[in-house]
Amino acid sequence: MAEELRRVDTSLGPIEYFLTVKSIKNINLRIRGDGTVAVSVPRRVSKARADDFVRSRAAWVMEHQRRRSELGIPLAPPEKREALPVLATALERVYPLTVPLGVKKPVLKVRFMTSRWGSCHWTKGIITLNTALAAVEGELQDYVALHELVHFLHPNHGPGFYAVMDALMPDWQTRRRALRRYTLERPV
Repeated sequence: MAEELRRVDTSLGPIEYFLTVKSIKNINLRIRGDGTVAVSVPRRVSKARADDFVRSRAAWVMEHQRRRSELGIPLAPPEKREALPVLATALERVYPLTVPLGVKKPVLKVRFMTSRWGSCHWTKGIITLNTALAAVEGELQDYVALHELVHFLHPNHGPGFYAVMDALMPDWQTRRRALRRYTLERPV
């Protein structure tokens, strides 16, 4: 699935975005961690329709990019070999909180991700943490690691998930807000 860089003129100014055609049902638009715009469209949707979709969301895109540029502290991620021990230590700090709940120790993987701090493949017993997370404060690393561990108990973000987060890390919302100060930069 190759991305195509496209540019559309809008009443608010030009917008560049990355277009990806996928086997999906709906058109999806998002602002990546590095501030770039990404649009995924079903195979049946034309490029012209994708351009129109971006044009119709121009105000939303511009507002989100403006906020990101005002608030974001750019993070350049360390190399995987440097990030792995830092993030493994974060996982070791919070894993004991989940042991009494029956969470088995997951395999930890690290990689740079443009729009996520972490992901959990609960059926495979794997947690992936963003290498950029190694560049933030330890308490924010702990929040993300715990967030992913709790997904082994609650794969979605339903009430049960948040109840466990509240019980294990009462200040998790403060940590999440602090993490949102950062923006992700693609490694060079």
